[in-house]
Amino acid sequence: MTLAADAPTLSSANTGFMLICSALVMLMTPGLAFFYGGMVRVKSTLNMLMMSFISLGIVTILWVLYGFSLAFGTDSGSLIGWNGDWVGLSNIGLTELWPGYTIPVFVFMVFQLMFAIITPALISGALADRVKFSAWALFIALWATVVYFPVAHWVWGTGGWAFELGVIDFAGGTAVHINAGAAALGVILVIGKRVGFKKDPMRPHSLPLVMLGAGLLWFGWFGFNAGSWLGNDDGVGALMFVNTQVATAAAMLAWLVYEKIRHGAFTTLGAASGAVAGLVAITPAGGAVSPLGAIAVGAIAGLLCAMAVGLKYRFGYDDSLDVVGVHLVGGVIGSVLIGFFATGKGQSTATGVFYGDHGFDQLWKQLAGVGGVLAYSLIVSAVLAFALDKTIGMRVSEDDEVAGIDQAEHAETAYDFSGAGGGAARSVPAPVATESKKVDA
Repeated sequence: MTLAADAPTLSSANTGFMLICSALVMLMTPGLAFFYGGMVRVKSTLNMLMMSFISLGIVTILWVLYGFSLAFGTDSGSLIGWNGDWVGLSNIGLTELWPGYTIPVFVFMVFQLMFAIITPALISGALADRVKFSAWALFIALWATVVYFPVAHWVWGTGGWAFELGVIDFAGGTAVHINAGAAALGVILVIGKRVGFKKDPMRPHSLPLVMLGAGLLWFGWFGFNAGSWLGNDDGVGALMFVNTQVATAAAMLAWLVYEKIRHGAFTTLGAASGAVAGLVAITPAGGAVSPLGAIAVGAIAGLLCAMAVGLKYRFGYDDSLDVVGVHLVGGVIGSVLIGFFATGKGQSTATGVFYGDHGFDQLWKQLAGVGGVLAYSLIVSAVLAFALDKTIGMRVSEDDEVAGIDQAEHAETAYDFSGAGGGAARSVPAPVATESKKVDA
């Protein structure tokens, strides 16, 4: 019998830590906006920023109204949750603890909210330059409701089929990155390519903005990953923090080496993209692998994601900012490699092929989780995009796309150079031409 004195009590240290982690994860969405915003052409900068930023508004309200209940409420059929007391967060006590932990329900709720916000924002990078902002906002609301909330329940909710199967996803390799990457692929297969794809130059307009965004993402990711253990009582969160840094560094270096060999240069875009690929891959795996395993996960992800971003040119799908190549591929790599590198000494006793006596037991579980989430998100996202495209229309007109989606959708431009000349022009007398000195026209 468990004594009442042994029951968890509210920990101010863990509560404070988790509030900080929640703020760090929130910062990742503006960081993503900068990262994506710098990668597009000037005429699409504001639209790209807004496609991430609007998720902060839409998903927050949906999460409070019913999203939290669907994702983490009482299980129904291993597919969805529900708790009427959580609708509108109206019947949650201030000191009511999340079951089994020392933090309030409100703290767990707001931490998970930040995950729900950034996941649809990730999709937007694949759709740059060509989607109506109103259609995108409606897509976020529908996608969060019918894809993200159920998938979060599958992976993290008590009773969810992936959770009960034993699929390891520490902080979102399946629920966030594979989910968003598969959704991106589904949508772009429906809405088609940008005008001028594979013909016109579509280079990043601001690499400093890309690097700023990547730095904010890297910083915020420590809250994203280490915070997912929901406390600091046993060192697993610290392991995740270390592995996040290690894998990200390895992935960045691997991407740059591949880039130098393949293209002859170390680029800032490659460094930023490699870092994000490492962050993605270690997200599901960091609590299960050792730091040496994290190096392997990061290096493999950096190399394979660098190779994968070129597939869009081979197969003809227009993944504008490489969401499929980085988030889908990186999420799959990180999730599957748990089946090889899990040591059994981190978040659980489950071991991978290289460390345990259970052969491929964990590996097949990881493959089941990856396959289930990927297929569901890809199909449902494509159906949602098709339905919106056939009703309100997903794309702006070709003229608006060519002229610039910022002006068409937001009536603004990212940069105003009208006053770049400085002070008032001065009147300067024209030089007089003489026979000995002719003035050029």
